[in-house]
Amino acid sequence: MAFLHALLVIAAFVGVAAIPCALGLLIITFDDSIGRAWRVVRRAVGRLTHRIGVRLLGGRLGQRWRLARIAMSLRVERKLEHSEPTSPPIQQVAADLRRLNRQRLSIAMRSRVWFTAVQRAYDDRLGVACGQLGIEQHLGELTGMDLDLERIRVEGLLEAAGLAFRDDSTQPRHWQR
Repeated sequence: MAFLHALLVIAAFVGVAAIPCALGLLIITFDDSIGRAWRVVRRAVGRLTHRIGVRLLGGRLGQRWRLARIAMSLRVERKLEHSEPTSPPIQQVAADLRRLNRQRLSIAMRSRVWFTAVQRAYDDRLGVACGQLGIEQHLGELTGMDLDLERIRVEGLLEAAGLAFRDDSTQPRHWQR
């Protein structure tokens, strides 16, 4: 009796373990069947459109249609050729960063509101510069000390990329020699 009970428990464990495998095989088979059916439908539709397309696009109508497609593709390229840039030039961004950095460091006599406005404008320009140079930044997502650390990290990466947005007048006097 104990042997039959143990055999029944083992069979139950094997059955429970086999259920996920059986479901997996069923899903794979079903997915493969759907893929085959989809290929059959695509081939049938392709043959049908080819037969219809040969009749419709033969002769002058087909030639006009091809010329119209070529003309449309040329118009799209011409539109792309004359598109306006969406952001200011990097030289302008660097000049804005230099100006805002000077204002940011010399605001001791200004109000907290003024400092916050200049700091936000500075962060915005840092984000634009990072976007143009392909540098990842998270200035818009952080606050407090994390934002200050991210600002320092971004400034270092921009300087390493060759963007000179600090001039000598923005450094404290004890740093200048």
